[in-house]
Amino acid sequence: MTEERFEALLQENRLFQPPESFQAQANVQSSEIYDMARADRLGFWAKQSERITWFEPWTQVLDWQPPFAQWFVGGKLNAAYNCLDRHVEGWRRNKAAIIFEGEPGDSRVLTYQDLHREVSQFANVLKSLGVHKGDRVTIYLPMIPEAAIAMLACARIGAPHSVVFGGFSAESLRDRINDAEAKVLITSDGSFRRGSVVQLKANADTALKGANSVEHVVVVKRTGIEVAMTAGRDVWYHEVMQDVSSVCPAEPMDAEDMLYILYTSGTTGKPKGVVHTTGGYMVGVASTHQMIFDIKEEDVYWCTADVGWVTGHSYIVYGPLANGSTVVMYEGSPDYPAKDRFWQVIEKYKVSILYTAPTAIRTFMKWGPKYPQSRDLSSLRLLGTVGEPINPEAWMWYYKYIGAERCPIVDTWWQTETGMIMMTPLPGVTPLKPGSCTVPFPGVEVEILDRAGQPVPKGSGGYLTVSQPWPAMLRTVYRDPDRYANTYFSNWPGIYFTGDGAKWDEEGYFWVLGRVDDVINVSGHRIGTMEVESALVDHPMVAEAACIGKNHEVKGQAVAAFVTLKEGVEVRDDLIDELKAHVAKKIGALARPDDIFFTAELPKTRSGKIMRRLLRDIAEGRALGDTTTLADASVVNSLKERYKEEG
Repeated sequence: MTEERFEALLQENRLFQPPESFQAQANVQSSEIYDMARADRLGFWAKQSERITWFEPWTQVLDWQPPFAQWFVGGKLNAAYNCLDRHVEGWRRNKAAIIFEGEPGDSRVLTYQDLHREVSQFANVLKSLGVHKGDRVTIYLPMIPEAAIAMLACARIGAPHSVVFGGFSAESLRDRINDAEAKVLITSDGSFRRGSVVQLKANADTALKGANSVEHVVVVKRTGIEVAMTAGRDVWYHEVMQDVSSVCPAEPMDAEDMLYILYTSGTTGKPKGVVHTTGGYMVGVASTHQMIFDIKEEDVYWCTADVGWVTGHSYIVYGPLANGSTVVMYEGSPDYPAKDRFWQVIEKYKVSILYTAPTAIRTFMKWGPKYPQSRDLSSLRLLGTVGEPINPEAWMWYYKYIGAERCPIVDTWWQTETGMIMMTPLPGVTPLKPGSCTVPFPGVEVEILDRAGQPVPKGSGGYLTVSQPWPAMLRTVYRDPDRYANTYFSNWPGIYFTGDGAKWDEEGYFWVLGRVDDVINVSGHRIGTMEVESALVDHPMVAEAACIGKNHEVKGQAVAAFVTLKEGVEVRDDLIDELKAHVAKKIGALARPDDIFFTAELPKTRSGKIMRRLLRDIAEGRALGDTTTLADASVVNSLKERYKEEG
């Protein structure tokens, strides 16, 4: 972090106003909400706390002792109560809470009453296994309703959960179990993935060979494959749920009691357990979900993330269920058994709100519009993106082919650590710019700073920070407050550093440029990878691109690009030169790639994030780092061979 500012190269002038018909019925219809929140930030959040049912009222909105925050001090509540009990007291008891679509085509619908009953029963099961308030429980499950049931059962009895993504290796699972000292592990026999079975129970057994804190393992029968069951330790979910009382009062929790630990993906060495507490988190996710997604009672809402990531915690489970929404859960991949599976799910359940990742959208672009065009997507009324910045051309494709140019897009920026969405349009209010997450959510104070901690002027870029605490913020790193302070608050006192670079334009719109680690330093100019990638994706033949900085003896670093072409495009001899020229024309000669390599696939995690770290290893000829989170490890090996041939 020696240089002060980032180059702001990409210019985007297209502007899309909220459709009048959408604005007329929107939950937020006026920009006055921003002025109100700016005039009295804590008053704004106090008002939002009324969305939540409190067993005992809070006495103070915020106690801020930098870098440690307490929100809604003295308040008592329960997250599961807010997601279930208060809904079953009225007509919502018979409303669909979770609509489950399995990869093989099986489906289930759980009403709020069904979900309340199963959560209460499983909470009693956990109690019978010796789980008390404060004990940690690790959840290692596929995208099935039992994942949400397990999370809510833990919350009901005050046992913090640690959900570990089902794509993680046994070693990664073991590290996370050990750090949390989990008492119980909840897993399944296996999970379905592209027609085959991933053996979760076998992974769990391997992990437990070095994890001595686990006393019991609860196994959900999902696939029916044979698995080893250790007597006295392992129990079947369906067996222990028989004849269990469905009466289990929700444990009153202090607003600052821990709700969950979530380990950040891609960690090396000791896992970093992000701690989220109950009161502020529930206020943050309920208010953002209701306003940003414009939730109505009749909506069918589908967030395509996995519960193993924070998006699944905040915008599949806690936010939507607190708001009494109907949520779709889909188990499998978007291309099984065919490349129209997402669109088939939308057609089948009349999904009205779709929240997915830019990586998925670029993959759909690569496959072409014929797949969504073969299905009826007329039920959609709002689209969203999450996970990383979206390239303007991918935004336009999403807007045109999925939203039929009538659905606003909420491009959201946030992190595991922030717990809730931090920058986003409000769809009935905010004019949209393709590729921009627009402006901070009301009550959130975001600033772009230079190295000295000074705000950069409009039209330039720097380090993305949050200058004031917010309700759903992480409270610490589990059992390591020094790491929390050093990682997030050591650059500028009392200011949270996101680790991202960003710019803001002359109209005050924010553009996230990617991780500071992903910035390329070309001849002293700091260029965000997102801008070069967006310029490449702007070319009509390109579906996806990932750029990294490669050591260069003159320039310090040069841009190397890995490019995936759209289906059916032939690689011509002059295409590399054409793409280099396209980048130079689009954003300037400074960003012109030195090297372009064509690849059928890019290395991605199962959550869809491109692993640029591995691309840097390939470009520099280094031994590959940790590849356990890759969706397909063979992609890296083929890339490595190709790079050797072409490089």
